Amino acid sequence: MFSMHFYRIYETSREIDLTRLERGLPGERSASRSGFSRLAPKSIHIDNTPLSIPLGSLEVQNGSIIRSFQVQARIFDIGAISVCFSSEESVSETGNLKQTALAFAGQHGLDEAFTGQLRRLQELFQGSADFSTVDPSFYEDYTIYRIDDPTLITDPVPLLMGEDIDFSLQIREQVLGNRLSYSEDDFVILTWDTALICDPDDPGDLRDLIEFANVQLLELRYYDLLLNRQMEIMYDDIEKAGQRSTFTRLRRFRRILSALMGFIADVTEVTEKVDNLIKITEDIYYARVYQTTLRVLRVDQWREGVARKLQAVQQNYSMLSNEVNVQHSNVLEWIIILLIALEFAFALWDALT
Repeated sequence: MFSMHFYRIYETSREIDLTRLERGLPGERSASRSGFSRLAPKSIHIDNTPLSIPLGSLEVQNGSIIRSFQVQARIFDIGAISVCFSSEESVSETGNLKQTALAFAGQHGLDEAFTGQLRRLQELFQGSADFSTVDPSFYEDYTIYRIDDPTLITDPVPLLMGEDIDFSLQIREQVLGNRLSYSEDDFVILTWDTALICDPDDPGDLRDLIEFANVQLLELRYYDLLLNRQMEIMYDDIEKAGQRSTFTRLRRFRRILSALMGFIADVTEVTEKVDNLIKITEDIYYARVYQTTLRVLRVDQWREGVARKLQAVQQNYSMLSNEVNVQHSNVLEWIIILLIALEFAFALWDALT
């Protein structure tokens, strides 16, 4: 058995109330909050299990190949929407398997299909959620191939790299370096945008783990971009405020501080939720697969980048707050001096009259 699973994960730029969303589904639509089937409940912790919604099937033609896919959407409360195209078939010849997989390498030919499914979701949840902020061009994509017999693919490198050429030894070592196994009959090979899973059974748990890791990556990419924009706005606002008179500058600084305080709180809260999206405590193999996926996707680098930029915003907030306090103190000092001068003037006037 051979199956392909194409994921694209989008950002809504806001948190989602999954309970309200589930209630807003049309009566003919079913949704589930199913978790992992192999893992014991105490082995994994998810704060808010995502909402899974089947969207039916569709056919995609890519060159001479016509493929039927089952479509499923998964919505995460932190603001991510994952759309998955899955196709499964019995394969007797390795050549056919490779030909089909390479035809869709890099998710070639699926752009319009994914955009169409995103529009379907927007129409489906119209009234119960606003997905109009989703940018179809900003997404994280990942492809997972699954086989139930290791003899189906003798050389997984062309499949994982998306092209059938004679790869160098260095590339082969790099691609196959992230190979993990639980028993002699199964394995998973992870790369930056593709994975190959060999498992006689297919509960889908490993695919779900990889999907969760990609959701975290997308969220960190989004907040890294958001922080870049916020820092540009912050520096422009501070520069413009500095050109104003003292009293106007203080009012502007207070507005900037208020906006920064809310922004810092929001980003800190959401990034903590992203980091705690899923925790695996007792299953060593699943924990290794999940941590390896995070490492291969370089999630830590994005997390560190977000943390640095958030720290820079916080430092600017502190400096601006100190500046406001100093300016406020200066204004108070001038008011006190003015009051003393007025009192002295009134006393002198009384003495003279």
